[in-house]
Amino acid sequence: MIKINKLQKYFFNGLLLSLSGILINAVSVGFNAYVTSVLGPEGMGLITLTSGIYGFSITFATSGINLAVVRRVSAILPYDNKVTSLDDKRSLALSKIMKNAIIYCLFFSFIATLVLFFCASPIGKLALGDARTIPSLKVMALSLVPISISSALNGYFCAVRRVYKNVVAKFLEQGVKICAVTLLLINIAPWGLEYSCVSLAIGTTISEFFSLIVNIVLYFFDRFLHRENEIKEDLDLKANSLDVFSIAFPVAVSSYARSGLSTLEHLLIPWGFKKSGATSSGALASYGILHGMVFPLLLFPSSILGAFSSLLVPELSSSLEKKDFSRIKYIVAQVFYFTLIFSLGVSGILICFSEKIGVCFYNSYEAGKFIRLLAPLIPLMYLDGAVDSMLKGLGEQIYSMRVNILDSLLSILLIVILLPCFGVNGYIGVIFITELFNTTLSILRLLRVTGVKTSFVSWLVKPLICISLSTIISSWIFSSGYFSSIQNKSFLIFEISFVALLYILFSVATGVISKKERGLIKRLIKSN
Repeated sequence: MIKINKLQKYFFNGLLLSLSGILINAVSVGFNAYVTSVLGPEGMGLITLTSGIYGFSITFATSGINLAVVRRVSAILPYDNKVTSLDDKRSLALSKIMKNAIIYCLFFSFIATLVLFFCASPIGKLALGDARTIPSLKVMALSLVPISISSALNGYFCAVRRVYKNVVAKFLEQGVKICAVTLLLINIAPWGLEYSCVSLAIGTTISEFFSLIVNIVLYFFDRFLHRENEIKEDLDLKANSLDVFSIAFPVAVSSYARSGLSTLEHLLIPWGFKKSGATSSGALASYGILHGMVFPLLLFPSSILGAFSSLLVPELSSSLEKKDFSRIKYIVAQVFYFTLIFSLGVSGILICFSEKIGVCFYNSYEAGKFIRLLAPLIPLMYLDGAVDSMLKGLGEQIYSMRVNILDSLLSILLIVILLPCFGVNGYIGVIFITELFNTTLSILRLLRVTGVKTSFVSWLVKPLICISLSTIISSWIFSSGYFSSIQNKSFLIFEISFVALLYILFSVATGVISKKERGLIKRLIKSN
């Protein structure tokens, strides 16, 4: 039987991360719309192209350290989650874990910084095929050390269930980034597209250094406040403090392969568009619309699920360490169910309002078209993220990485075959095939490892009926008479909120959100 106080701690941490994630991502989407208006589709394509190399550099700089810190710190904490104070032995083990983690971060991030900075020119000219990316790559190289160390510190805060400190650092980082980038764009954007991209790189780097300073201050305050000088248990914690490398590096090697293939995949997309007959500017524009506008918006609602999913790693890791398999089954089943309900609702809403969203947020009918085409994939995308987190918490991160590598290999093969013939439509097909492949393999592995029994048919049919009814009724109400002439962001948000409310009401009425689920939610929000 699961103690509700543990669930409450998980729920409130997840709620905090969700609300902050929604706010941060909402600001990010709005800021992204502003950047898009300044840079245009071609500029967004250029930024996205650069981000592929930058993403691989971050993968090398962090090299799996976040997961290693989460799992090692979670393993030495008391199972009752009372981590407000630590005895000397646990505190010493924790210090060793973090010391080894920082050394690990410095080693890999310095190598990544040097390679990206000094190889920026050949990468920009040869790999990316656009010399305008070189200055941005050099500036972004300087952010890799703070990103790596912050990743380790974020893992610590997540493991000790004090995620509000991650939230504080993220809020401040985002605020600094927006201010810096906006100021730089106002003054530098008139010089040309290359300088606009550099503005984004400089703003990002400044914000990462600021975030590191905040994380360091919060970490030392945390260690000072949560410590006792009394030995309470005679525990041998030496092994837990020394095997950061043994967890991080195998994950890192798999991540290198996955990230490298992903980078190659993103480099091939503009190439495929050009082969299909698009001009260089047109290829970058299509690429920018998809990855700079559409995908951020599709993934924006997942910030709610992503927050809870990130907390699944320490929760499941701790349960696995104590062999509490009933708790593992309960968590996995609930995550599956609520993820499906939520993602089906989001998918239906985005399909219904795709055109309005594209016009209101990006002033682009093409973006709206892509949103409608890709929105049916949202249940798979959101479920894949949750399943991936659960597999990591259960020590299945290597399997997860293997699936991701196979996914990238399949994606590259399909891009080479389909894009020259079918262009953007071919790429949409590639996304559908690879997402279905990845999610299916991950789900089958999780169900086999945990022994959880699911009922996908009943879990899918009722929510689909509920969201279909909600969107049909909303369209009937708002597409005629006075409402049909109103076209602005505020009214669009009202329409979406109306559909969401109808979906919740229909879900309760049809038993999608049953009395059992409602009872669990009430107990979660009820104070002890």
